[in-house]
Amino acid sequence: MEKKTPLYEKHVEAKGKIVPFGGYLLPVQYPTGTITEHMAVRTKAGLFDVSHMGELFLRGPDALKNLQILMTNQIAGMKDGQARYSPMCNEQGGVIDDLLVYRMREDSYLLVVNASNQEKDAKWVESHLTGDVAFENASSRIGQLALQGPNAPAILEKLAAKEDIPQKYYTFVEKGSVGGIPCLISRTGYTGELGYELYCDQAEVSRLWDIVLEAGQEYGLIPCGLGARDTLRLETAMPLYGHEMDETISPLEADLGFAVKLSKEEDFIGKQALIQAGAPTRRRVGLAITGRGIAREHSDVYIGETKVGWVTSGTHCPYLKRAVAMAMLEAGYTEVGTKVEVDIRGKRVAAEVIPLPFYKRA
Repeated sequence: MEKKTPLYEKHVEAKGKIVPFGGYLLPVQYPTGTITEHMAVRTKAGLFDVSHMGELFLRGPDALKNLQILMTNQIAGMKDGQARYSPMCNEQGGVIDDLLVYRMREDSYLLVVNASNQEKDAKWVESHLTGDVAFENASSRIGQLALQGPNAPAILEKLAAKEDIPQKYYTFVEKGSVGGIPCLISRTGYTGELGYELYCDQAEVSRLWDIVLEAGQEYGLIPCGLGARDTLRLETAMPLYGHEMDETISPLEADLGFAVKLSKEEDFIGKQALIQAGAPTRRRVGLAITGRGIAREHSDVYIGETKVGWVTSGTHCPYLKRAVAMAMLEAGYTEVGTKVEVDIRGKRVAAEVIPLPFYKRA
């Protein structure tokens, strides 16, 4: 049985098309449609309900020590008010989840995890804790909105004091206020645009939704659904758990080496497996579909009669006006410019390996 976020009734009132996702009922799009919502985020602003995401707290003298063992990225050295992206691996080097780590203080951290992995992650983290550290799964009491797009700063400036608005990417203000509602305000997002993620008490998130939408009217702000969230992240080549990575795909294969610090002293979970595996024999790449068609997840990729990989995500990008895909290809075929064919519904369609990301904000 799927859960509902506190904004479920708001989505229904706005005639959102509701679908199950990550154990929740969420809008895939509104009557405006996915393309309009996508373009609003690229050119003006969009507001997303991301209250389905999970929030886990680690507090205590040994919180950092535990995070150094759980995360592949370097968590030591983070400053208060800093956020950092990191995969979290199993002993075989596969990805349990990819998440954001927020440092509140030296002994207090927030982990923001994917909705579909919330319960799995909570069990994994809690079962691997040692020493003086307290664990809390706060997912059921925290609501979250994502305000994304070039007009996001102007909208937030109407509702928050200047000192409450984080100025640098991957930083946050823990005790801010938006429209009079206490919020953690984070300069992060999953769209490739300048934007913010707002965390507040679940009881207040419905009121926050209305306040932000009203403030954003003059800036072209519209509510956006899962469809645009997916096309936006794909256009900017952001990986999605269960597509570009899972428990059988390593972060190095997923081209997330920037977030894997094999040189850190701690023997983090999966480190030895990653070292023993050596250079990846397959890797995530970008594909431009040069023939006619749209490559979808699980489409096989060929060179001649040899299958060299598969598509992990694919779509037609509204802003770029072209069909692209991310794919997992054998290492010998990942060079930019390599010509391949994608099996789209039984028909071979020409494609070419191109650099990632497909889109980058100017």
